[in-house]
Amino acid sequence: MKVRAEFYSGLKEIIGAPALDISLPRNATVNDLFEKLKQSYPQLRDFEKSMLFGVGVEFIDRNHVLNDGAVIAIMPPVQGG
Repeated sequence: MKVRAEFYSGLKEIIGAPALDISLPRNATVNDLFEKLKQSYPQLRDFEKSMLFGVGVEFIDRNHVLNDGAVIAIMPPVQGG
């Protein structure tokens, strides 16, 4: 299946793009997606414990099963100033 990962804040700089289309096996989870991303972008490990994920308007956990065509928002934690 294919999903679209959208990146926000400083993550766009790490990835070098605001979004990527990624192929995953059926029934892959958000964690599977994140593990695949870390292989290509090891700097994402710095955000391992604090990364937020969302599908649609809902925040989800890493065990959420993804559907073909899903768009996953991947965000660093919210920071105030």
